[in-house]
Amino acid sequence: MDSKSDLKRHVILAAQEYGIASVLFRNAIGHRLGLNITDIGCVNFLFIKGSSTPTELARYTGLTTGSTTAMLDRLEKAELIARKPNPRDRRGVIVEIDQRSREAVAPMVQGVQRAQSELLDSFSEKDLAAIASFLTRFTENVNRHARSIEKRHDG
Repeated sequence: MDSKSDLKRHVILAAQEYGIASVLFRNAIGHRLGLNITDIGCVNFLFIKGSSTPTELARYTGLTTGSTTAMLDRLEKAELIARKPNPRDRRGVIVEIDQRSREAVAPMVQGVQRAQSELLDSFSEKDLAAIASFLTRFTENVNRHARSIEKRHDG
C-alpha cells in the first residue's frame, strides 16, 4: 500500500468518525434537555441553519408533515423554538431557535467550541483553506449522492 492510499483511507475514516462523534454529542445535549433524538436533531439543524420551514424540517428529520407539526408543538411549548410568519409565504411559517434554547445549550457547547477554536488556531491559513475546501466539497458530494438516491426512490 502506498502512503497516499493510506492517507485517503484515514481521511475518510476520520470524516466518518467525526459524523458519529457529532451525533453522539448532539444526543448527549438532547438527553440533558430531555429531548428525543428527532427533537434534538431539529434543534441542532436550526442552530446550524438559523431558520427553516416546517417542510425543510420534515425532509431533514424524515417525519411526516403531521409528525413534524407535533414535534414543533412540543419544542415550542418547551420554549426551544419559535414560529414566525414567513415573509415569502403569508400562509407559511419560519421556525427559529428561541432565546431559551440558546441559554440552555450555550453552557454545554462552550467547552467544545473553545477546544475547536484552539485546534483551528494550530493550523496555518493555507491548511485552513485546504480543510475548508475539503469539507465543503466532501459535503457537496454527499448531498449530491443523497439527492440521487432520493430521486431513484421517488421516480
